[in-house]
Amino acid sequence: MNRFDYIVLFATILAIPLYGLWRTYNHPNLREYLKGDKTIRWGTIGLSVLATQAGPITFLSMPGQAYESGIGFIQNYFGQPFALIMVCAIFVPIYQRLKVYTAYEYLGQRFDKKTRLLGAFLFLIQRGIAGGITIYAPAIILSALLGWDLNLTIWLAGGFVIVYTVVGGTKIVSLTQRYQILVIFIGMALAFGIAVHRLPADLSFTGALSLAGKMGKLQAVDFSIDPSKRYTFWSGILGGFFLSLSYFGADQSQVQRYLAGGSLRASRIGLLFNALVKVPLQFLILLLGAMVFLFYQFEKPPMFFNQPSYQRAIERGSGPQLAALQSQFDEVFEKKREVLQTRPADSTPASQAWSSQIRELDARARSLRDETKKILDQAGTSPKSKDSDYVFITFVLQHLPHGVVGLLVAVIFCATMSATSAVLNALGSTTAVDFYRLFRPGATDHHYVVATRWLTAAWGLVAIAVASFCSLVENLIEAGNILASVFYGSILGLFLAAFFLRRVRGSAVFFAAVLAQTMVLILFFTTNIGYLWYNFIGCIAVLLFAWILQSTVFRTDDPAAVST
Repeated sequence: MNRFDYIVLFATILAIPLYGLWRTYNHPNLREYLKGDKTIRWGTIGLSVLATQAGPITFLSMPGQAYESGIGFIQNYFGQPFALIMVCAIFVPIYQRLKVYTAYEYLGQRFDKKTRLLGAFLFLIQRGIAGGITIYAPAIILSALLGWDLNLTIWLAGGFVIVYTVVGGTKIVSLTQRYQILVIFIGMALAFGIAVHRLPADLSFTGALSLAGKMGKLQAVDFSIDPSKRYTFWSGILGGFFLSLSYFGADQSQVQRYLAGGSLRASRIGLLFNALVKVPLQFLILLLGAMVFLFYQFEKPPMFFNQPSYQRAIERGSGPQLAALQSQFDEVFEKKREVLQTRPADSTPASQAWSSQIRELDARARSLRDETKKILDQAGTSPKSKDSDYVFITFVLQHLPHGVVGLLVAVIFCATMSATSAVLNALGSTTAVDFYRLFRPGATDHHYVVATRWLTAAWGLVAIAVASFCSLVENLIEAGNILASVFYGSILGLFLAAFFLRRVRGSAVFFAAVLAQTMVLILFFTTNIGYLWYNFIGCIAVLLFAWILQSTVFRTDDPAAVST
């Protein structure tokens, strides 16, 4: 990065929050601080919901996911449009009619205080950790590649967010997210266009798609019924449906986004907007990763994208081993590039043999990368995240023009800030409404606003602390989805029991959720089930256990239905 890149970077990441502070600086009451005002319309809600999902992990890790294993990750989102329709039909009207500040208030009204606190507690645990990952994910990669101090990068990514989220509440979060997501759209569109433009002149876009398909990068759908596979059509439709239903219906970081402004129509249209654009957006991001993969078939890539870890291993005496692997890698790359330049037409008999040869060479290159990773492990320089997480940012830093580099790094920070602000806003609100106000009733409106601000700031410090001490062992985007899947099923089960199991009361559903969450944690640590299935398992377990407990242990409870 040069001086121009830094000007673009800091101008972008500072201008939007400062504009938001200018637009929202006032002395709000509790409702305005937690929900915003009527100036928040469906367009802002839709973009805010989208921005909350589109965290930095999406733009750092997802292109690398496609680079490494193709676009099959898109299957994770197949169930989301159906989940959003259900949220619009069932969740939103209830929340709007009851005028709740948090989703967990509804659990208290439908069941009892302990069930409300359990739902809020599970959310706080999951989102508190996830908030730290949201900050840590870009910080560990950017600090490694740009040479920045890690703790300084973490504070740069998280510190300013704490300030403006505490001051402006929900309104500033929604307003800033609207412009941050626009910056993200522009930056990723530029990256996609440049990646395609940098392909060989004789390779058309349709030819590029054909080549990516032959190299196994465009298999979007897998109908396998093997539960150990992470990405299949069935896990995406079923597990992805339950993950999305829980995320949009029972995760306060999303509920607070679409309850902003207080209009049922605006909430529904904002969510339906996401149902239309989310899958295509994720597909285009994955396709960008496939284009970067093709670019690196003609432009020699690093044998290991996390170059700081690679260089540290050389300094610690692994240079000769790595040099030998690098020589083999260079030979494989040159051979593969020669074969690519002689690609036959799709309809010729030689096409299948050519595709097999290309895939074999690509497999040899991956094998050499795996051996490199083993040497880094032995040298004690193994990175804290998968090498594929460094693919896209390496492409940006080494092959995009100055100015665009600054904008793409700003995209990562904008995504961090938008996702983190939504999480902190929700964590502070949930703690204040579902815990503090419950145990400190009768205080003034101003008192609760001040308390919410302090609690939001405290959660910001917790997220930074988690980011400072966490160490990831998974692909970054997988880490976030795995963490969500472990907890979301039980949370969703509480809400579905409230909606559909009319005879079930508080004690039965409370202990059912505890049992279901315990079961999911045991399965997670002892089996190899694809993580999306935990959303389905946890949810169904809560419903089943609640029905059994209500019919047996708690059958003497008053079964009279209560209105929603």
